[in-house]
Amino acid sequence: MTRVTRETSTTRELYDELDRIFAARDRDDMAPTIAALLPLHDEHPHDARVLYELAGAYDTAGDEERALGLYEQATAEGLEGDLRRRCYLQHGSTLRNVGRVEDSLALFAQARAEFPESAALGVFESLSLHAAGRPSTALASVLLLLADHVESEDLDRYKPAVRGNAAYLASLDEASSAAAAL
Repeated sequence: MTRVTRETSTTRELYDELDRIFAARDRDDMAPTIAALLPLHDEHPHDARVLYELAGAYDTAGDEERALGLYEQATAEGLEGDLRRRCYLQHGSTLRNVGRVEDSLALFAQARAEFPESAALGVFESLSLHAAGRPSTALASVLLLLADHVESEDLDRYKPAVRGNAAYLASLDEASSAAAAL
């Protein structure tokens, strides 16, 4: 089984081919990309990167259900580093898009634990929070991302206030959830 972290000349050639296919893709017509990836998948059915790239191609083509299984396989086969982070993001976003919002939030929680500095994961997690009917928490999350990742003299002065407002906003959804449970 070839994993992303094991570099051999054959693996390097495979990844060079994946890079070539990715660079040539047309997001408006993913059929040629999928057609180019399928033989690589047949030859390397357990390669985490092949699984990830094929998942992304199906996802972009609108075949989210097929993409979901491939994202799961890519993670299970040992996808690592930035590819793993991107896989989490795409997988979580696709879960949200197919209405599996709670699964999306669970995946983003796992991803954020592994990659706490990823602003992109935070942005897409915020979209899932919004889709889950937690708009105040979603906005709070975005405000925290701004406070944590945007360096600006104009904003730096107000970061404590931004963080305070984020905490207040998040508490609104918590209070609303508690009231609904009564």
